[in-house]
Amino acid sequence: MHNPCALIPVYNHEAAVPAVVHSLLNSGLPCLLVDDGSSPACAAVLAQLATLENVTLLTLPSNQGKGGAVMAGFREAARLGFTHALQVDADGQHDLREVECFLDTSRRHPDAVICGYPEYDDSVPKGRLYARYLTHVWVWINTLSLQIRDSMCGFRVYPLAPTLALMNSAYIGTRMDFDSDILVRLAWRNQPMRWLPTKVHYPADGLSHFRLLHDNVRISAMHTRLFFGMLVRAPMILWRRWQA
Repeated sequence: MHNPCALIPVYNHEAAVPAVVHSLLNSGLPCLLVDDGSSPACAAVLAQLATLENVTLLTLPSNQGKGGAVMAGFREAARLGFTHALQVDADGQHDLREVECFLDTSRRHPDAVICGYPEYDDSVPKGRLYARYLTHVWVWINTLSLQIRDSMCGFRVYPLAPTLALMNSAYIGTRMDFDSDILVRLAWRNQPMRWLPTKVHYPADGLSHFRLLHDNVRISAMHTRLFFGMLVRAPMILWRRWQA
């Protein structure tokens, strides 16, 4: 069974999110919006979007962070009867013309996480781009593998059953550390993954909630936790690889 929805965590992206929602609806994909403690102005936009057919709004009582909002959305999507969730950023940086390709790959490989690896244009902030390479190296160390091509791109289709099983048994970062944390932990569980290129554009007037110092400290702490977790799991990871 393959019954997907689009999951869009939103925190004060009232200018960009309507176009994202309409594009996804035009692709025939139901949308689940997660209001992560947005301002009244953004909340009003989301309430209006929720009046559209095939749009559902989940409102969190306070800001939980990107990861917290996505995980709350996963639980709500499963409660609504969806089997898969396409995570999409609300700020319009993802190329939504690629939605059908991701969903088709998910239909053919329903047990796999379908992960985007980004192809950037000149709009990408150079500081963000260079920092990604350090994260790539740590992720390869923490999985003892080069399997994960990019752990920070939030354009993915998750099969909900194994994702919820992981959420119920492990701590996963709730803010900007979420995308890398959950992918490494799924890799530890030998979760199948498929990789597709995806174009990423940073709008000139876009609103970023990435806090350079605070979020980089949080991401560094995540890598430290994962490193020690990898040391404990290394014999199992290497044994599994040897058997394959």
